[in-house]
Amino acid sequence: MIRSELVQKLCDDFPDLTQRDIELMVTGLFNEITAQLARGGRVELRGFGAFSTRQRDARTGRNPRTGEQVAVDAKKVPYFKPGKEMRERLNLGEVTAE
Repeated sequence: MIRSELVQKLCDDFPDLTQRDIELMVTGLFNEITAQLARGGRVELRGFGAFSTRQRDARTGRNPRTGEQVAVDAKKVPYFKPGKEMRERLNLGEVTAE
């Protein structure tokens, strides 16, 4: 699902709200999650999961085209850990082999 599909789904589910209002809410939610992560914080949505950041150390990589070594700086990357309810819903149809 892409952002526009999410907005359309919410418009269908909440016909009393305008599409512009829903777009503003979706944008606001995404912006606030991003801002909190940029401040080094964590965002937890109960039943859904938690967003946080992980630190990646500096390393030496390779340019795939030339094969030459390239220095890759240390950086923070976003990380998502699904909540228990999400994991359970995703695995409802699985049958465990014993």
